[in-house]
Amino acid sequence: MLQEVLGANETDRVADWLLAGLELKSTLFHVGEYCGVYQASTGGHQRASFHVVLDGGCYLHVGADGGREASTTELNAGDAVFLLSDVPHALTPSATPPADLSVRLGKMTPLPPKPRASSATTGAAKPSVALACGFFEFRTDLDTLVLGLLPNPIIARHASGRLDGMTQVFALIQAEARRPGDTPSPLLARLTDLLFYYALREAVHAEDVAPGMWRLMRRDAFGRLAAAIIESPGERWTTDSMADFVNMSRARFCKQFAEVGGQPPAHFVTLVRMKTAAALLRAGVSLPEAAEQVGYQSESAFAQAFKRVTGIQPGAWRRQAASAGAQPAATALATYPVH
Repeated sequence: MLQEVLGANETDRVADWLLAGLELKSTLFHVGEYCGVYQASTGGHQRASFHVVLDGGCYLHVGADGGREASTTELNAGDAVFLLSDVPHALTPSATPPADLSVRLGKMTPLPPKPRASSATTGAAKPSVALACGFFEFRTDLDTLVLGLLPNPIIARHASGRLDGMTQVFALIQAEARRPGDTPSPLLARLTDLLFYYALREAVHAEDVAPGMWRLMRRDAFGRLAAAIIESPGERWTTDSMADFVNMSRARFCKQFAEVGGQPPAHFVTLVRMKTAAALLRAGVSLPEAAEQVGYQSESAFAQAFKRVTGIQPGAWRRQAASAGAQPAATALATYPVH
């Protein structure tokens, strides 16, 4: 178990490191209910998306994509799924995967004033589901790169009972979703942002994870190495020093790290350093000091690496961050349907 490797507190610290600086922007919300035969999806719009199950239940069918196998996951009231990219998927009342995930069936109707009483059992067909669905995006290229370390999709389970805060956020979402009116409550956007952060913490405890950060953290030697890099990004983390840290040959280390972590070790080190540097710059630290704190003796070499990872120069990043901090983000509503 991951907790046996690093301890629950250190595991949560890694999750907090991933969360720090991520800036979500919600772009659309659609709240309603499906009954009977339906097949719903937010796929096909080239956007990250989410589904929060307010009441009832459904099945999430995710198609095979990019080496990932197709899967079917049961969702019940209080569960939420966050798809970090435009993953082919569909929500249906049946556990049997649909032949074509792109088909849309059924019509979303307004929520009833109160949740329906449900007698559905695990594995059974779901007669109805109430959903809050929408799209979200992250503000920077660095956020997008960090997402590559995460499982996709991220599924938060209400029944896990591990995170009281997530239960409380869901209760607020439930209340806001059922407020009277023709348009969704603007608070749903912010509450769903909070739910995502809790979902990411919940993902730390998932047993079935794809190659990436969480699988890396489950391997004793690699987990300790990743935690050490995050803790001290300014150290001289060469391939040889990292191989020595885990007591492996250079060739074996590079091969196993890439297989488990989904990327070469040098890429991981650079991403950790640039994410740390971005946070320092956002906090007002000077460019030379930020460069030194993440292991660069040359400001120009740091600037080149920062631009290669984020797409912009560090000075521009700091100005952009300062500007964004001075102006509250507005929630934009898209005009295309969510089903």
